[in-house]
Amino acid sequence: MKKINENIDILINKGLIINDGLEVKRLKSGTTNGVLYTLLYNEIPTYVMKIDTPEIITATKDFLMTYNDVGLLPDVLYTDNEKEFIVYSYISGETHFNRGSKIEWMTLLIKELFNKYKKVDKGKPWGRIDGIHRNFWSEFNQSSLESARRNIGDLLPSEDHIRIEVLVNKLKLFHDQEEKYYLHGDTGVHNFVYLDNKLTGVIDPSPLIGPKVYDFTYSFCSSPDNLNLSTLFSLFSLWDIQDSFNKERLMDEVLFQLYTRIGVCIKVHPHDLNDYMVAWKEWRKYLPSN
Repeated sequence: MKKINENIDILINKGLIINDGLEVKRLKSGTTNGVLYTLLYNEIPTYVMKIDTPEIITATKDFLMTYNDVGLLPDVLYTDNEKEFIVYSYISGETHFNRGSKIEWMTLLIKELFNKYKKVDKGKPWGRIDGIHRNFWSEFNQSSLESARRNIGDLLPSEDHIRIEVLVNKLKLFHDQEEKYYLHGDTGVHNFVYLDNKLTGVIDPSPLIGPKVYDFTYSFCSSPDNLNLSTLFSLFSLWDIQDSFNKERLMDEVLFQLYTRIGVCIKVHPHDLNDYMVAWKEWRKYLPSN
């Protein structure tokens, strides 16, 4: 608790918070490696403090400040000079559950976040801001393919693994000419806050330089419900880059994202695996032949 107490003292001395009625509770961190605390006033959650590496704190702060006009994202209160911790506003609700319909929460996500994404300079490398940089987006996809294939193993037939690799090679024709955007990078239901069955916030960015389609398909595949063409194409019509896409390309991107999602699901969300496998049986018929 020594570190958290030192950080609280910094905030009090700077006049950013007061000590009266203050309570500090540690949060379950989920899939993040950092340590999270909620700062409550008179039992009302008000702020979140995240303690992590300087690389992650810097990436988080820069993303939230770049998109500080996006109402779904928390507001930054303070980041220390050494980039050891960041404090931002608490968003009431819960992640994962009681989401309401996918078409409703993704509609809000598209209009209020995805359509506000900013392009970045062509000279910036692809990949995670605080991770491995790539010369081509196809390298990022190749790494995701290999990781998913290891996790999935013989859960899927070898033919499916081969056909997915054909699909990834097909997507190379598009990705290496793609415009670069500054993305949240982890847009799944585990990072979406819901209140009264409505999306109210997006938390825990893992900023990424990538094509806009990545965050869109990631969010679509982040829960196993409504993984159907009707929902996909309805959402696609709201997207501000639909003119540069066709439905075949979009379906290919979803297929690859669904495949990688199954790999993640096996490790992190095994309770959803059966539902994803049902969806895969429907989607696999759109795989290219090997």
